Amino acid sequence: MLAASSRQLPLAGSSPPQATGSQQRRAAAVPAARPSRRRQLLVQATTQSKQASSRQRSRVLPPAPQQQPQREQQRGEHPELQGLSFVRGPTDVPQLDETIGECLARTAQAFPDNDAVVSVHQGVRLSYRQFHEQVEQAARGLLSLGIQKGDRVGIWAPNCVEWVVLQYATSKIGAILVNINPAYRAGELAYALNQSAVTTLVLARGLKGSREFIEIVDSVVGQTQLRHRILLADEAPEGYTSWAALRAAGAADGSLVAALAEREAQLQPDDPINIQYTSGTTGHPKAATLSHRNILNNGLYVAHTCKYTDADRVCIPVPLYHCFGMVIGNMACITSGAAMVYPAESFNPQATLEAVQAEHCTSLYGVPTMFIAELALPNFSQFKLDSLRTGVMAGTTCPVDVMKRVRSDMHMSDVTICYGMTETSPVSFQTSADDTVERRVSTVGRVHPHLEAKVIDPGNGKIVPHGTVGELCVRGYSVMLGYYGDEAATAAVLDQEGWMRTGDLGTIDAQGYCNIVGRIKDMVIWGGENIYPREIEEFLHGHPAVADVHVFGVPSKRYGEELCAWIKLRSGFEGMGRAELRAWCQGQIARYKVPRYWKFVESFPMTASGKPQKYKMREAAIAELGLGGK
Repeated sequence: MLAASSRQLPLAGSSPPQATGSQQRRAAAVPAARPSRRRQLLVQATTQSKQASSRQRSRVLPPAPQQQPQREQQRGEHPELQGLSFVRGPTDVPQLDETIGECLARTAQAFPDNDAVVSVHQGVRLSYRQFHEQVEQAARGLLSLGIQKGDRVGIWAPNCVEWVVLQYATSKIGAILVNINPAYRAGELAYALNQSAVTTLVLARGLKGSREFIEIVDSVVGQTQLRHRILLADEAPEGYTSWAALRAAGAADGSLVAALAEREAQLQPDDPINIQYTSGTTGHPKAATLSHRNILNNGLYVAHTCKYTDADRVCIPVPLYHCFGMVIGNMACITSGAAMVYPAESFNPQATLEAVQAEHCTSLYGVPTMFIAELALPNFSQFKLDSLRTGVMAGTTCPVDVMKRVRSDMHMSDVTICYGMTETSPVSFQTSADDTVERRVSTVGRVHPHLEAKVIDPGNGKIVPHGTVGELCVRGYSVMLGYYGDEAATAAVLDQEGWMRTGDLGTIDAQGYCNIVGRIKDMVIWGGENIYPREIEEFLHGHPAVADVHVFGVPSKRYGEELCAWIKLRSGFEGMGRAELRAWCQGQIARYKVPRYWKFVESFPMTASGKPQKYKMREAAIAELGLGGK
């Protein structure tokens, strides 16, 4: 239970001002997308900073929501949509109309002595007062380098305190933070730096037990536009600035205090502030560009659905370079005054549970494979996890048995499921603690506030009836500004009315709950029959020998496509063969849904954020089976 002293984040002033007409409209209506405005912001991000608008905005802004929003789906004004797969989230919930820096300052003022961030592996603990001071020092240090509004600042580092300090420092000066995967090799790093025109790179020395980042940067720097290289260390080699020196510059030069205040006054909530590369489940990553409004409010609504207050402590073992860690984690904490707890530089199940126990975490994040690894620890029963109350599971489908164990064995009775994508900041749908267990294991919940969603026939674009499978589309404040430097790719997924085509196949029922059945590209057509691999995966998960499974299609001259299943067996079932699994399927699922090809594996190709890369599995299977072509 939360302490009685738990507080919601208050206003910065003693009493709220009357909202202006424009503020009321923003809070009361689903934002109408303006693709031309989105393109304009992207153009501005690639050119020299423009003269900021002279419009003065009140720094006293709507508080975080005080109670769970009404969850009824709003269709009253659209009677023509009755019976169709269209939902609109609550619009009576305040939407923050401020920059990320303003929100942080407000939180630090409200909860100065609360833990803001605890990096267990670094032995660092910062209160909100200390954290805000470090953020402002780093922001002033960046200004001392001449970094302008709209300049791209890359971060290439594992989870650490410096990562989140830089996240908020760039937001205070209007620089665009470019998240770079620590697992990238030289070619991938060069691509990201060039594609987003990064001029400043902040980097760690490397990953523990891995290669040196400096060597990789030095090998590609001549191919890039880099002007500044900042090493997260007390000292740095020639050609680099140390993090300590950057902060010292921000602390020593008093003139930078006024410069920072002047820069912050120029910033607007709809300015681009972050570039996140898509996870690469289908090939080359694209650079989704997000604004203050996008990610700040998305974090706010995740926090609200999880019922966070300043008494919560959120364990974040997911990567910060990914939207799961940076938005669902860091932003949700900042908007509620909760503590961010980083157990290790990258995921380690033992370190994660040790952090939960030592820091009395109330919430834990992860993709299903992370929870599976934690539950499988030989010493799992020795951990005291009863401080846990809630958490977020996202990234891919969670097996029902795993969800049940997370709720019972890890004490996460209020755990929620989130659905989204990088391009929507990321969360669009989320279950709540008020939903039944059945809803929480069979759906991704209902649509977030200030968002609309619909399911359409991919062929004709028409909204389909409740329960009918089609492509899920999302519209509202969370939709990205666009793909940086790629108007064609942006136009392919974002239409003139502001609808983002997710590429996911799903259904929406009469109560507004969404179920994701797979990716459009993953759907298998066998002799004219549409097969959704997720259905087969969920069925096979029911076999006691199956620890994990991924199903996909491979070419067939006779049927067009056949199913192929890659299986990871549980310990003790190593003797299980394909004949036994095929026999188990007979009579329980239709014949055409029984995979023709089976392969037993120790692991699957995955993105660093835990999503399966089925296109790699498919390519490997086609080559191994000699099926030729794709």
